[in-house]
Order: sequence, then C-alpha cells, then structure tokens
Amino acid sequence: GDKIVIHTGKSSGFTNTHQNSKAVSNRLSRAIGHLESIRRMVEDGRDAGGFSAVKSAVNNAGKVILQDYIEHCIADAVRNGDMQVLEELNKAIEGFMK
Repeated sequence: GDKIVIHTGKSSGFTNTHQNSKAVSNRLSRAIGHLESIRRMVEDGRDAGGFSAVKSAVNNAGKVILQDYIEHCIADAVRNGDMQVLEELNKAIEGFMK
C-alpha cells in the first residue's frame, strides 16, 4: 500500500498507511493537471489564470492527510500521554496555512 510519512521532528517519525491515499492521489493529480494547463498557456503567450484551482486541489489533499494524521497518530499519542505530538500537529497546521 501507499505510505504517507509525516515527520514529527523525532528520529522515528510517524509512518502510517494512509487510509485515503486514493483521494490524496486524485487531488494531487488534479493539481498537476491544472499546473500543466497553466504552463501551456504561458508557453502560448495566453493569460495564465487558474492558480486558485491549483491551490484548492493542493489544500484539499493536505486536509485529507491532516485528518488522517489526527485520527490515527494524535489519538494514539494522547492515549500514551505523548503531549509533544500536539506541538508537532500545530506546526503541521501552520505549515499548511502558509
């Protein structure tokens, strides 16, 4: 299966089989398709709009990854009393919001 690796700053990091890898892949493929069409427009000297569609597709993929991370890794960490994971989640959210 596909693996999504989320680095938490620790040497081990979390590796989990992403439950929604197909959904993430589809959203990223959509973003790549949008970027390709923008690139062709630039090469042809046409107005290259469409960046909001790319950003939306990438953000949606990120949202699915974050949701999966929260459901699996954060729940385990809280059960085990590993509060540092919450700091890492905040960093991950900030990274997606930039």
